[in-house]
Amino acid sequence: MRTQSRRRPRVTLATVAAGTLLAPLLSGCWVGAGGSGSGGDAINVLMVNNPQMMELQKLTAEHFTEETGIQVNFTVLPENDVRDKISQDFANQAGQYDVATLSNYEIPIYARNGWLQEMDSYVADDPAYDEQDVLVPMRQSLTGDDGKLYGQPFYGESSFLMYRKDVFAQEGLTMPANPTWTQIADLAARLDGAEEGMKGICLRGLPGWGEVMAPLTTVVNTFGGTWFDENWNARLDSPEWERATKFYVDLVREHGQSGAAQSGFAECLNNMTQGKVAMWYDATSAAGSLESADSPVKGDVGYAPAPVEETESSGWLYTWAWGIQNTSRNPDKAWQFVSWASSKEYEQLVGDQVGWSNVPAGKRASTYENPDYRAEAAAFQEMTREAIEGARPDDPGVQPRPAPGIQFVGIPEFTDLGTKVSQEISAAIAGRQSVEDALDRSQQLAEEIAEEYEGR
Repeated sequence: MRTQSRRRPRVTLATVAAGTLLAPLLSGCWVGAGGSGSGGDAINVLMVNNPQMMELQKLTAEHFTEETGIQVNFTVLPENDVRDKISQDFANQAGQYDVATLSNYEIPIYARNGWLQEMDSYVADDPAYDEQDVLVPMRQSLTGDDGKLYGQPFYGESSFLMYRKDVFAQEGLTMPANPTWTQIADLAARLDGAEEGMKGICLRGLPGWGEVMAPLTTVVNTFGGTWFDENWNARLDSPEWERATKFYVDLVREHGQSGAAQSGFAECLNNMTQGKVAMWYDATSAAGSLESADSPVKGDVGYAPAPVEETESSGWLYTWAWGIQNTSRNPDKAWQFVSWASSKEYEQLVGDQVGWSNVPAGKRASTYENPDYRAEAAAFQEMTREAIEGARPDDPGVQPRPAPGIQFVGIPEFTDLGTKVSQEISAAIAGRQSVEDALDRSQQLAEEIAEEYEGR
């Protein structure tokens, strides 16, 4: 396995300050947190506004604070916004937030720069947490170069294809067991208008390295492309990148949802639940919302592996995990929250009070052995686990890579590069420029990064 430390320099606060990791502070739903950080019996938690996180916020006071006496002040923001706010607070080690939702992209980088508390010591003193129950891909993705844990997963995910099996039956169509993207494009064309106002597929088009670039990069991988080859040559001008990007842009423009250039995960989830699209390629974590008790499409959705072209699989690997800031004034209380929020106990609480399909799954082996979860999540649980365990972050394409990552490149500069490239791609989806022009500009951006790594 390639280690990130062999290939790239340490990122210092000075280098981060010069880049987009220090984005302007953005306002959010901030409840009761003081500007100088937490203290006493309170901790400040900064997190993304995904449905499972919002459920956690609702359950915390009654089921965590009441038991421990620890008040939790939440700041909740959309994905792009929360990344900006987290990067500023952690890079400056301002200590305003004790805990934040970080992904398997950020945690190894933040750990390398000393911005996170290691968690091995907490795990050793908390046997009830049962670290060995956490799925191996999750543990590996949250480990630093020193072999220590720096994060605990709230939920894990890969990606797969979701489709309206009732609409397929109505139209006399069959989803292949292991679909190719060519087959999906054909199905999308045939599903346009299957119901009034329905489009064939929903794909992210919203700018953001974690938005449109996540699914698109998996398409690039399976079409034979890569951001950088093993010698750090930028390859966004390759025929494979152009073919994959043109395919993606054409598919969403011709058979995708309205307003595609401003559609991210949340917008596609709404489109799918409201019956506006027949298929959706995205995170496996979406299935819990589609199968929740109040979902209009509960029971009508089928699930298939992430479509491929030249690779055997193409699903990504991702986790929203908890990281504790190194300058937290209350690291022990922060761990108590992290331990509870990622525990078997919390999953049982969600299952009992909200429904087992809403459990933040994808992180624990015991979840997939729980008969209540298996029964309620029968439509998607097995395929989700297979996708997570089959993800290949060190070998996601058809050629060697210089850094790990499936839907991202595991280097600090990717936040800036991925965001800028995403803006070019989104503009092509919106029809403001051609794919060729978008990739010409993107290649120039990637070449600037490549120059910093050549010869390493």
